[in-house]
Amino acid sequence: MTGAALVKNRLIGYILCIPAILATQYVFSQDESQTFWRISENGGTTWDLTAGQRLPHHDNIEMSGLKVSAIIYYEINKNKELGIKRDIIFPQLRTFDKTNGVSWQKFRAYRRITYSSEVEPDITMDSVTLVFDKIDSVKINGKLFFYHTPVKGVTLTRTLFPSMSDRLFIEKWTLINMGGTGKNIRIGNSKVQVQASGYKGVYHNNVYSDAEDSLQLAPGESYSFGIYFSAAINDEPANGFECEVVEKQRDLFLQTIRENLVLKTNDPVLDQLFYFSKIRASESIFESKMGIVHSPGGGNYYVGIWANDQAEYSGPFFPFLGYDTGITAAANAYRMFLKHIPAGENPIPYSFEIEGDIFASNKDRGDAAMIAYGASLFLLRTADKELLKELWPLVEWSIEYCNRKLSKDGVVLSQTDEMEGRIATGDANLATSALYYGGLKYAAFLAGELGYRKLEKLYKQRLISLEKNIESHFGYTIEGLPTYRYFAGNEHLRHWIGLPLVMGINTRAEATTSALLDKLWTDNGVLVELNPASNNNKTFWDRATLYVLRGTFKAGYFDKSLEKLQTFSNKRLLGDHTPYVVEAYPENNMSHLSGESALYCRVFIEGVLGFEQTGFNKCSITPRLNQSFPVFTLDNIHIGKNKVSVHLKLINDRVQTIIYSNGKRIVNTTRDNGSRTAFSLPD
Repeated sequence: MTGAALVKNRLIGYILCIPAILATQYVFSQDESQTFWRISENGGTTWDLTAGQRLPHHDNIEMSGLKVSAIIYYEINKNKELGIKRDIIFPQLRTFDKTNGVSWQKFRAYRRITYSSEVEPDITMDSVTLVFDKIDSVKINGKLFFYHTPVKGVTLTRTLFPSMSDRLFIEKWTLINMGGTGKNIRIGNSKVQVQASGYKGVYHNNVYSDAEDSLQLAPGESYSFGIYFSAAINDEPANGFECEVVEKQRDLFLQTIRENLVLKTNDPVLDQLFYFSKIRASESIFESKMGIVHSPGGGNYYVGIWANDQAEYSGPFFPFLGYDTGITAAANAYRMFLKHIPAGENPIPYSFEIEGDIFASNKDRGDAAMIAYGASLFLLRTADKELLKELWPLVEWSIEYCNRKLSKDGVVLSQTDEMEGRIATGDANLATSALYYGGLKYAAFLAGELGYRKLEKLYKQRLISLEKNIESHFGYTIEGLPTYRYFAGNEHLRHWIGLPLVMGINTRAEATTSALLDKLWTDNGVLVELNPASNNNKTFWDRATLYVLRGTFKAGYFDKSLEKLQTFSNKRLLGDHTPYVVEAYPENNMSHLSGESALYCRVFIEGVLGFEQTGFNKCSITPRLNQSFPVFTLDNIHIGKNKVSVHLKLINDRVQTIIYSNGKRIVNTTRDNGSRTAFSLPD
């Protein structure tokens, strides 16, 4: 059996399996001047080119598996003709440094090749080459689909997806006879083979297809074959793959992600982007010498971990999803930081790249605070006592490092923040102190789980002092608002001033919310800085926007936060660069980094729902709804060994809350909007 398949399905089967062309019905639509895409009834998002022009247009999407990542760049010109460039990246195949290269290139030394139309097979019928250039629609649903306009009664669908386990990316072509007579088809297969020497040996890159040389298609019949983009080291096999098997693996992954941590609201855009965010956060996990690790992706960041992206952003998310691969990847990241706790007063390395062979520790970005906060949340949510004992030394060291770095004003000194000097941060910035605050808060709960009562008490005492110091040192009036200055001497509103709200510090919540959602807000979320004289007056990073929304929801500013979340989500899911939240602009051209997708999901859990955890089995929520957003369900939240589902409904301006644990109802109450509901889970 090969990856190619001949399927006898009559024309009605074609209509059912390719709804994007003939039978798409949409459950959501919006002003086409603002959106390219729509949510399709059968799942995913679709761009229907028959419904409007808005051409030319180009975009890209990344898809990943354990040993491969691909960024597919596609462009559609004004004649609806498609062009594709496939940037195929094999992260584990480390290439040699170049003598004339810049120093940072050794951190990005991945084997990668871009393929264009030269690898596409020629398809002929009756001595005429069928040119499938025009397309009718594009669909995204964990895979990328291009639906071509029929040519001489034959249509072509391309389906692109990564292998979840091999050094392999596949583009599946499906031909369907739309006519009333049989078609004699010939397929000319092209083969491309390239090899290069690298750190692990000789790398072989192969592109080939398994199409039959000739076949006959009866009316309504379809034929599928795969184009395989593979890589191998030395004598490893680089062919013999089966398209159907690889696609089933991808489909199984998508099904697993779809069924866990399921959001259901009356806003299909939020629900769909939440699902897509689960995919992007979970697929960007790679095999490495460190074990499997989560990495940001985006064409730059693979088989590596960072104190912000992995320890702080994605690590605390995977326990909620109940995705064992993600949980293991997160634990491996924390283990790597634990293994490299430095001696003396040196800062901990903030990244381990190229499978951990190269690490960076040339500056203190507040990484100990990031790790203290992220690792504490991860350990609370996994609720695994043995894992807590293993990783507790990392949490404790991070807390003590931050404590040793306190200034005379009692806030944490650090050379910079996770922006790494792109913009001034002074010698003590608000982000580092706020993250240390979060680390103390959740580490105290972990100390309680371990029975370390004196340490639990000490952390809580430090927490009280730190909150006072944050207020006295960072509290400031800017733009007429009694909010925060980001560092001493800072006179401009900054994107990270929302971090105290995320940590539950609401002293300046109203003014800070106004600063973030009114002054700093743009069509692409919050600006880095509100300073017309600065080069940052058009710069945005989605990670900041997602922290902001998590904080303003948590602080109780529901109506305004919901309005901003919906606007932002519409743009990211249905706009001109889809279907995920992004890293930044102008840096890296709005790459779809995966940690940001984890942050998007956390907006709903920790922000909208107001979820808090004070022990392995002690939880609470502080939900809010309004007339435009009257229902909210989050099913299959994993907390330790428990599966929790929360169902909220607005009834006469009060919120009915029903909570299930492992299928058993444990809470059924109706309370005022914004009231806290505590609950306990089984051991």
